Amino acid sequence: MSILTRSLAAVAATGLLVAGLTGCGSSSDAGSGSGGTASGSDASAQFPVTVKNIYGETTIDAKPERVATLSWVNADTALALGTVPVAMPKIVWGNNANNSNDWTDAKLKELGAAKGSDKAPTFYDEPSGDVNYDAIADSDPDVILAAYSGLTKEQYDKLSKIAPVVGPGSANYGTSWQDSTTLIGEALGKEDEAKQVISETDKAISDAADKYPQLKDKTFIAGNFEADGGGINIYAEQDNRSRLLSALGMKLAPVVTKNQKSDAFFFNWSPEKGDELDSDVFFTWFPEGQTKASIEKDKLLGRIPAVKNGGLVGTSDNQLLFSVSSASPLSLQWGVDKIAALLAKGVDASEGK
Repeated sequence: MSILTRSLAAVAATGLLVAGLTGCGSSSDAGSGSGGTASGSDASAQFPVTVKNIYGETTIDAKPERVATLSWVNADTALALGTVPVAMPKIVWGNNANNSNDWTDAKLKELGAAKGSDKAPTFYDEPSGDVNYDAIADSDPDVILAAYSGLTKEQYDKLSKIAPVVGPGSANYGTSWQDSTTLIGEALGKEDEAKQVISETDKAISDAADKYPQLKDKTFIAGNFEADGGGINIYAEQDNRSRLLSALGMKLAPVVTKNQKSDAFFFNWSPEKGDELDSDVFFTWFPEGQTKASIEKDKLLGRIPAVKNGGLVGTSDNQLLFSVSSASPLSLQWGVDKIAALLAKGVDASEGK
């Protein structure tokens, strides 16, 4: 799969443990039998609200009761704020047996909307690179959340004929999880809850950084290796993986900042120039048929300094990768400690420990 289509694999070639998920948002806002939200504080008094996006501004006249989401991060973010969508896309990469994620399922259960229950969302098929307009329209939404997405202007305009759209905060899946949470919080009348969720998630990241102090100021590159010599995809600073490693106290390698483009979350690098990818750690994922050993033995990829020095850090756990590549408050609190532990082992190995 080449740079993992649509943020993750780069799943979108392309940001605490499950018990900690109960701390995100308010459990009082589980959806009704038709999904959607219930009021916490007097959120209705805040409306109408206007939410900005890269395509303009969206005005939401009344507190949304029926919320539909696109992409993956938006549903998780709504759930973190205690809102159960009426419709959300199935997860088809890095998914569990429910075509969902463990952290999503845990939050749905907490909110009384577990899959298969009367209050559960409709899980619809989302075509790669496109929008399932029929599924969105059938859910009869009051608002459509797409703050983290690759939504085009044409798609945005078409969706806006169905319901107000909270469009991308940045283009090409570039909206940070903090900005997505803020935008969605504004749209749902839950700005205070959004601030709390951001604070809780920042603390989970800070706690992981404190637990693994060897990460501080170590340089990193995040990327993936294409099959059959297709090259090396390097994730730019606006990608969720790079953002998380930076938040853990690491430093993005200068070779990335010098070569990245402002409008893309990744760029391709020739394996023949692998020796120029200087960093302490190279963070990646291993698709089927690829392993740490196979990269280390490759005559070109093995010349990458971090690979040569023991600093290659990767996982074949697609759900774990999804937790950081499609980062949301729920996924980060679930996965950040696991990711930090992997990185710490890589740092130690690169230093001969």
